[in-house]
Amino acid sequence: MELSRRTFTALAGTAALGLALAGSGAATGTNRARAVPTGPPPAPPRADGRRHQVGFDRYSLLVDGRRLVLWSGEMHPFRLPSPSLWRDVLQKLRAHGHNAVSVPVPWNIHSPAPGRHDFTGVRDLDLFLTMAAEERLYVVLRPGPYLGTADLDAGGFPGWLTVAEGAAGAADPAYLGHVDAWLGAVDAIAVRHLFTGGGGTVLLYQVEDRYEGRGGSGPAGAGAYMSHLCGKVRADGIDVPLFHNDGGADGLWAPGSFPTGAKKGEGNWLYGFESSPVPGEVPADLGYFGRRGTGAGASARTPGFVAGAAVGASAPWGWAASRGKGYAEVRGRWDPAYERSSLLTSLANGITLHNARVVAGGTSWGWLASPHVYTSYDYGAPIDQARRATAKLAPLQQLGHLLRTVPDLARLEPASAVRPKDDRLKVYHLANPDTGAQVYVLRNDSAEEVRSALPGTDVDVPVTVGARDARLLATGLGLGRRRLAFTTAQPLFSVTVGRQDIAAFVGRAGETAQVALDCDVQPLTNRLDLEPAWSYDRGRLHVVTPLGVGGLSRVLIEGGDSDTPMLLLFADDATAQRLWPYETPSGSLLVYGPPLLRSATLRGSTVHLTGDVTGETGLEVWAPRGITAVTWNGQPVRTTVTRAGSLVMEGLMPGTPAPSLPALTGWRRRAENPESEPDFDDARWTAADRTASLGTTPVPEGRPVLFADDYGFHYGDVWYRGHFEDARDATSVSLSYSTGTQGLLMAWLDGRPLGTHRMPVPDEDTAGRGTWTATATFPVPGKLRGRGTHVLSVLVRRMQQEGDPGDTGGAGAPAAVRSTRRAARGLTGVDFEGASPEVSWRIQGAGAPDRVRGVLNNGGLYGERKGWHLPGYGDDRDRNAWEAVDQPREDRRRQGVTWYRTEFRLDVDPDVDASVGLVLEDDPERAYRVQLFLNGWNMGQYINDVGPQHIFMLPNGILRTRGTNTLALAVLSDGTTPSGPGQVRLTLVGAARGGVPVEAVESPGR
Repeated sequence: MELSRRTFTALAGTAALGLALAGSGAATGTNRARAVPTGPPPAPPRADGRRHQVGFDRYSLLVDGRRLVLWSGEMHPFRLPSPSLWRDVLQKLRAHGHNAVSVPVPWNIHSPAPGRHDFTGVRDLDLFLTMAAEERLYVVLRPGPYLGTADLDAGGFPGWLTVAEGAAGAADPAYLGHVDAWLGAVDAIAVRHLFTGGGGTVLLYQVEDRYEGRGGSGPAGAGAYMSHLCGKVRADGIDVPLFHNDGGADGLWAPGSFPTGAKKGEGNWLYGFESSPVPGEVPADLGYFGRRGTGAGASARTPGFVAGAAVGASAPWGWAASRGKGYAEVRGRWDPAYERSSLLTSLANGITLHNARVVAGGTSWGWLASPHVYTSYDYGAPIDQARRATAKLAPLQQLGHLLRTVPDLARLEPASAVRPKDDRLKVYHLANPDTGAQVYVLRNDSAEEVRSALPGTDVDVPVTVGARDARLLATGLGLGRRRLAFTTAQPLFSVTVGRQDIAAFVGRAGETAQVALDCDVQPLTNRLDLEPAWSYDRGRLHVVTPLGVGGLSRVLIEGGDSDTPMLLLFADDATAQRLWPYETPSGSLLVYGPPLLRSATLRGSTVHLTGDVTGETGLEVWAPRGITAVTWNGQPVRTTVTRAGSLVMEGLMPGTPAPSLPALTGWRRRAENPESEPDFDDARWTAADRTASLGTTPVPEGRPVLFADDYGFHYGDVWYRGHFEDARDATSVSLSYSTGTQGLLMAWLDGRPLGTHRMPVPDEDTAGRGTWTATATFPVPGKLRGRGTHVLSVLVRRMQQEGDPGDTGGAGAPAAVRSTRRAARGLTGVDFEGASPEVSWRIQGAGAPDRVRGVLNNGGLYGERKGWHLPGYGDDRDRNAWEAVDQPREDRRRQGVTWYRTEFRLDVDPDVDASVGLVLEDDPERAYRVQLFLNGWNMGQYINDVGPQHIFMLPNGILRTRGTNTLALAVLSDGTTPSGPGQVRLTLVGAARGGVPVEAVESPGR
């Protein structure tokens, strides 16, 4: 929604009107002394070089003796492999109400081999933590070692660990040696960024991830394992509070359940848990109003901590449940009403530590993802994969601003029960024991809007709650120097800017908001917009206004009980997403109008603002005293002083024109898979001659191990070549294989295609299955059943390794211990019908990774090993091998791999942040898949007849928005249909004037 011209031209000199209502540090732990009273929250954090105290009591975190409500949003920088854009997302998190960012640190991203840890380039954890501190966000650090909740290959375990000695998730010395090396590498960086030491803003540190081991504290017990991790982290100098996220919210790993190494009387362990209600289900009470021993009730001396509050969901291949709609369906089901209902239920239950997962979507480039999810990790998130703010940000932004600016909510206790007139409403009643403020959370679990009175409360008029929605109301709340009697709209924020207090309220468009202030002396009340109306009666000022009509509504209150003016602001959800309170060293300011405010800096009498503009919009600024001028993105803005005490822009800022994108032409094609030919030289390939494996998959008796991981090939496609003599009497060959979801196998005998087998498309019951096994049986053509040397060539798209716990680690091990002995990937067995030849096998997977993209980018296709996906390969010079074609498709049926390459140039204005995607579309009956490479980066996999993804984001930095780009497509066809996408085009997903400076990500080529 863009702002109306009326809003920004009718403000200056607006007459005061009245209308009758009838007509219109260094130490962590619990605070065991007296309770910390309600008061102002701590200032936004920064790396200030000073030591800070971080503790907690049963109500909230305590930062330097002040109560902090943690409002954290999770992002995955590893799913946005362009470090410049990390800052873009961090700024959006902060602007939209978050005071913290949660960041998983995947082991597999950083460890290409045992004992080796890489934190350079797109893996630069030090850079990310520095950026978070610069953007004044606390950091919740999650280094695992297991990270199954992030939907990662092998749960975040590095590929080499899947076949290493030792059982993961237990106090196994072999495994703990690897874990200690990993945590030591992370902690060496993290310790420099601890908020307690003043070097950064790392505030909390997670140990393990949804670990369900329930064994005792004996040598192999789960308790001993968790104790070891805590001891290791503390020994590395991590002195901020530690926590774990209990997936079942049933008290597992609550304080006292295992030794944490704390001294007697010292608290250094928080109990965190997951809260992921399914849309349509009633959110669970996991605190004040829940069952004892569950959720926050499992740890009475620590504050309630939802370490993983779902605001979306990952989507599986095929996405049967949504009929192929993918993340559009996720965003529709996990909608703003769902978020508001679940988040307010948590607040009502006394939860003051919140981590929403995932707030910013990303891309599972390369072979990063867990096997069941496809490339996009948009997640239906409030900030989508294109880094655009969605309507889902509204509840997070509103509650974040409220919790940051109204300290009463940091310490609430259950109060007397409230029975609404309509029993379809559930009402939670809480009170602040220090201030007397009353808070009511109203939840409507029905499918119809409910309007009801609330007897026994100070809310004097009926209140409306949308279907399957919720809202927070308050009475007796201090707003600046005045007192709120009641409101039917949700408070949005309360700040003091310059010489006046500003209080904002929000609700759904079309509703009427009513606010009542206690005023012993009648104030002078001025409506500054046409919509509000007011009346004064017996010590109360009543203001009513429709929401969503004309944008923001303003009412100015002067005199009466206070000499400080108060400005009341009223907004619907869309308008509230254009209100930006911002703290500066000289005091708060407030900006209204643009779709994003990134920063505000005061120098002299000028406030310098940076942010984004999409459509035509105005700009209004409430600034600290002495500010008389405004700049926007470095340009002066002509303003007028308004009756509301703001500086309003004269006219409007123009919208951002859509950058033009070129057509993709000039394609060159080259057929691949020479490995299928009998005379291919595989002498340098690895001999597959092992006789035993550490994996869980049995090795066929008397046969060699063919499992890819056992030979060091952990990611992407794997080739096998089996040499044998004499194929007489061999009527068929059976190839058993094991892959992740949507794996496939192709086979050739002496260069002749035998056929393709693929795993089935998951349905609703199997969408989460991580490992699929099958046996493909192909007849041996009669012409090939002869004497002499034969070569059986097999290509397996292994897909990813599952992140589930695996086996139990053997007899006597604690339940649900994660084992590194995982299911195989690749061929698992080969049998001939009618013959039993001795087969000598060789195997080849991905080549050595380059230093920029790491181990997860490449697979074992011939073109990848030869660099066909890299910029500067030179296909335009090798015209004998590369054929010029009009488009990347062919009508013939061919089993195997075909490569296509082209180049395109973009010329986007330097001050425009353009989000560009690559679209692939075709007749869904065609059976093929495509690996997409942009400037050498594997940006994902498209499966034409499975879906649901058709748009693949090309992140700026990897994408040269002002320069030449190389696009390569590796098309893998099963030979049953023509292959290659019918349409390949660039699409503009979003554009804003503003953004952040973007540095190009290195892209080594040939």
